[in-house]
Amino acid sequence: QVQLVESGGGLVQPGGSLRLSCASSGSISSFLTLSWYRQALGKQRELVAVITKGDNTNYPDSVKGRFTISRDNTKNTVYLQMNSLKPEDTAVYYCRGLGAGITYWGQGTQVTVSS
Repeated sequence: QVQLVESGGGLVQPGGSLRLSCASSGSISSFLTLSWYRQALGKQRELVAVITKGDNTNYPDSVKGRFTISRDNTKNTVYLQMNSLKPEDTAVYYCRGLGAGITYWGQGTQVTVSS
C-alpha cells in the first residue's frame, strides 16, 4: 500500500507563511489527482487545493491567491505553500492521493495561526 506522510505544520502568526509537504512511499505520477484537505475543530473536512496529472490546479475562494499546490515527481512529494495566513486557516491539514478507484490519505499535520 502507498503511504502518505505530511509534515511542515506548526504555529505561525497571522500574515505568516508555512509550507506543508506530503511525501509518498511510492510514485505519485500515477495518481489522477493530489489534494490537500483541512478540518478545523468542530467543522467538516473541506478541500483546499487540487492538482491533476496535467498540472491543472483548483482552489476554493477562501484560499485562492494565498495557497499554492505543487508537486515534485522526482521526490514523490506534494507541497502546499500557504501565505498570508489567517486565524481561520487553523486546522489539521491532510494530503490525499486519488488513484484508479483507490484513495490514500495521510495522517494529517496541525496548522495553528495565532498571535
